[in-house]
Amino acid sequence: MSEPRVNPPSIDLLLSHPVSRDLVERHGRERVKDVFRQLTRELRASAETTLPPGKETLVESLALSARMRLESRRPAGPSAVLNATGILLHTNLGRAPLGAEAKDAVLRAAGFCTLEYDLATGQRGKRAEHVRPLLNELFLGANPRLDSLAVTNTAAALLLALDTLCNGKKAVVSRGELVAIGGDFRVPSIMAKSGATLLEAGTTNKTTLQDYREALEEGAGAVLKVHPSNYRIIGFTEEVGVSTLAALCKEYGVPLLYDAGTGLPPSAPSAVKRALLDVPSPSEALEEGASVVTFSGDKTLGGPQSGILLGQVELIERMTKNPLARALRPDKLVLAALAATLDAHLAGRHTQVPFFRMVAASATDLLARASSVATALSSRGFVSTVVATESAAGGGSGVDAVLPSHAVALSLPGVAASELAERLRRLTPGVIGRIQEGRVQLDMRSLLPEEDGLLLAALLGLGSSQTAG
Repeated sequence: MSEPRVNPPSIDLLLSHPVSRDLVERHGRERVKDVFRQLTRELRASAETTLPPGKETLVESLALSARMRLESRRPAGPSAVLNATGILLHTNLGRAPLGAEAKDAVLRAAGFCTLEYDLATGQRGKRAEHVRPLLNELFLGANPRLDSLAVTNTAAALLLALDTLCNGKKAVVSRGELVAIGGDFRVPSIMAKSGATLLEAGTTNKTTLQDYREALEEGAGAVLKVHPSNYRIIGFTEEVGVSTLAALCKEYGVPLLYDAGTGLPPSAPSAVKRALLDVPSPSEALEEGASVVTFSGDKTLGGPQSGILLGQVELIERMTKNPLARALRPDKLVLAALAATLDAHLAGRHTQVPFFRMVAASATDLLARASSVATALSSRGFVSTVVATESAAGGGSGVDAVLPSHAVALSLPGVAASELAERLRRLTPGVIGRIQEGRVQLDMRSLLPEEDGLLLAALLGLGSSQTAG
């Protein structure tokens, strides 16, 4: 005859245990109560009829179980992961990782700081001045006819530009450039929110100068050119370059807006420029006659999520005075990280920017790192080999930005690749790879060299436990 099922103790009794009182101090009473409710529900639904072995009382058993669950919780907010996908600017993983200097800058600004305070005068300062001079020096060469402005992201930059210059007017866009990036960014939707009316020119594969001219004859107030960063139309195609389009816009007295999406600073190392030939240059677009250029700070610039506007002084000034600019302004942490990233570029410290380090990593170094990791894992229960592969810049930085790389192809006997990938994601920190040819691949290019030790520390325990089992 089976023993009667255990009747769970009350929540108040569970909270009175010494272990529980300690949990309440560290995690809060309501959170601890919620965990106890979960445990007691599970106990009622369980077929177990006896207390867990080695526990003196059911109260103590549940209190210890609650402690285990609470201490295994991931911290609130985004969790740190190791990006072994081979996508250097992985949108779902936060795009560009910040460098050490940028992280330090964020910590300095986290408390009270000089966000809008001038230490010299003791008066109110301007938050934009933390990055504006740096942007001007890096991209504009301190050209007095050009200026800059930072906002929250690229979509915000384009929205602000269109709202300021085209609200209530028609804006011309080639049908081949009505792009969608990710799940939410669509050029027609942004234009609609800005108050501009979309006027399509040309066809999907061919847009000529005459197409733009005809659209401007209809009374368009601006031309928007969009860099197709995540797709290519090949074959029977035609598009109008920035310089030619700028001359046409000048003829009709309307601004040319160029949404570059991403952009390299002029000072980028030649090795990085060669690897990212598809990435537009905001500085060159301005030299060719674009009135305003918009791009992201958290892509190939290697900084925090932000949107950058570069352009003619009078146009940037109008955008700065637009009430929408206040709603789209970056906070102190973004400005701190962006300023530190810009300063690193200006000082030629490109190796301080992780994205640039990942792009510039040599195939020889990647092979050596992959071999070292594979050897260590093979001794701990994994089937581990090194394979040649390709990495991608990612983040909408160009479909042609593909880089040769080396990866560790990993498997565990008796464990499906999908299950192994899930186990890797549950590690601390989580390891995010990709499944290819029936094995999990860990691409070394999207991992920084100093992360190899973290990767091994996480994986070796997983391999050892599998072997022991």
